[in-house]
Amino acid sequence: MTVPRDWYHPGTGTDLTVAVSRHRAADPAARRGVLMMAAGGPGASGLGRPAGLAAYSPKVAAAYDVVGFDQRGVGASTQVVCSDQDAVDALFTSGDLRDRSRRAVDATVDRARNFVRDCERRSGDLLPYITTDQAVHDMDLFRALLGESKVSYYGPSYATFLGAYYATEFPHRVDRVVLDSNIGFTGSWQKFLTGQPMSFQRRFEQDFLPWLAANDATYHRGRTAEEAKTSYERLRRGLGEHPLDLEGTTVTPNHLDAAATSIIYSGDRFPDLAMLLGVLEHPEAAPPAARKALAEKLKHPLGAQFAADFFSVICQDTPWNHDSAFWVRRSAADGAAYPMAGARELTFASVCAAWPRSQAPRVQVTGRGLPPIMMLNSLHDPAT
Repeated sequence: MTVPRDWYHPGTGTDLTVAVSRHRAADPAARRGVLMMAAGGPGASGLGRPAGLAAYSPKVAAAYDVVGFDQRGVGASTQVVCSDQDAVDALFTSGDLRDRSRRAVDATVDRARNFVRDCERRSGDLLPYITTDQAVHDMDLFRALLGESKVSYYGPSYATFLGAYYATEFPHRVDRVVLDSNIGFTGSWQKFLTGQPMSFQRRFEQDFLPWLAANDATYHRGRTAEEAKTSYERLRRGLGEHPLDLEGTTVTPNHLDAAATSIIYSGDRFPDLAMLLGVLEHPEAAPPAARKALAEKLKHPLGAQFAADFFSVICQDTPWNHDSAFWVRRSAADGAAYPMAGARELTFASVCAAWPRSQAPRVQVTGRGLPPIMMLNSLHDPAT
């Protein structure tokens, strides 16, 4: 569908396109309406979500037309473009993000500023309109084009932000709503992102390490959580002293931290992280196919397209502190207390500190005037 670049000044600037998808209700006689879905991130594609939900829950697919979309800036929709993949890789893997020397800190801040300059150079006239507020107006146009007076909604992670904003801005257009793994949408992105180092460290130390110790007979990383943590730090230190060439990918301590934080999202994937640690410790013992697959997974901690939309949204939806000196101090404290994800805090914060100040409206989510909304979170979810 075609959408205005700026919903507050339609007709000015080039229109954008938003790609949409639909899985029609399997039982038209029992059809209850439309269930709209969105993807997380921000930056993930939502086009395939309806087919996925229909396969997972046939009862829902029988009662609803399940619809999805690629948010403006993402995938098959009009894309926002920032740095190329090599520059994004450097943003998250160069050096050692735990290194707090002046030289290393300055390099981290400089890479973040260069990323923002690339965004302005390649997408400057589009950047102000890649926000959650603009996206929920796209969602309401989608509803109207479907001929529905109301829609139900399901969204996980960042998509809870979209759902909360949509319900707040269009309260008479929502029917049933489920927000799953909620981001702190009543606060700010700054508050939310600076809370993540604690939650990732908690997940690592209280959930993963005890599990790893309990499975020492299989993975041989230590019989206690403390021994398992020591083995992780020993491996990390070794990668700092001698980065590993794994099938053409140079694996650094930052690659290890990025992989660990990604994998521990789900307890079902704890074995994947344990195997990864084993391969990095003894790559010569791993089959070539396993080394190659791992190298591909480690190569790009964050996709360039994902990063462009992610930062466009989080840096503009809500206010950020633009004082670089503040972030150097704050990230030093968080990195020392919560090294698993605290080491990367300066990278994320420096991008938003350098971002042009946003004119996006400040949406206040209160829940007033809305039908009951189901909100759920899982214990120790490291991201939300």
